[in-house]
Amino acid sequence: MSSAIRCRQLSHSFPMAGERFQVLSEVELTIKTGEMVAIMGPSGSGKSTLMNLIGCLMTPESGELALLGKSTRGMDRDALAQLRRDHIGFVFQQFNLLARTSALDNVMMPLMYQDNLVTDGKQRAIQCLQEVGLGDKLDNTPSQLSGGQQQRVAIARALINRPDILLADEPTGALDSRTSSEIMALFRQLNQQGLTVVLITHEREVAALADRTILLRDGQLVSASAEEALS
Repeated sequence: MSSAIRCRQLSHSFPMAGERFQVLSEVELTIKTGEMVAIMGPSGSGKSTLMNLIGCLMTPESGELALLGKSTRGMDRDALAQLRRDHIGFVFQQFNLLARTSALDNVMMPLMYQDNLVTDGKQRAIQCLQEVGLGDKLDNTPSQLSGGQQQRVAIARALINRPDILLADEPTGALDSRTSSEIMALFRQLNQQGLTVVLITHEREVAALADRTILLRDGQLVSASAEEALS
């Protein structure tokens, strides 16, 4: 099976009080195409930085990142933005929906950044909302939706550009346990359709539903199995 994500000696640091604070240190990681993986770790372990690097929101200080078999080394900002736009979908804890905008228009928003006009944008957005179970909520604004429904809109928005990789940062953190289970079932359904899913989570119950759990501590990969990470 091919790899969707490959990190080789990936390291990153940030300036702090005149020095460099090492956030990630020589991370070696491969996530196969079609895997559903959870990344866990305490606050400050580097998991959000790792997600930002994988999502091409940042460039690594050293090491190499390859997505879908293509190295990002040497890519400029525009090339990274195109890679991110065309192949990666993002889901966040707080949904990040436009408050006065309908579910349909929220989902269509990423199409504005395409180089070419997407002529089937509305139909594609309707299909994405139907896929997440909100085909009857097209005209509802976020205030008219429950937390779980808002997260479903956010997932539909992440799917609109037909990505290969879905990155979800604490996607159930603002939801109750029942709704969290529903959202995780949706992620699993999308994964079974071939989407590579990477979840950043603090929740053991969420991580247990992934194929594999990766544990980060102090910027280093210390485990890559669910049994070790959740023990």
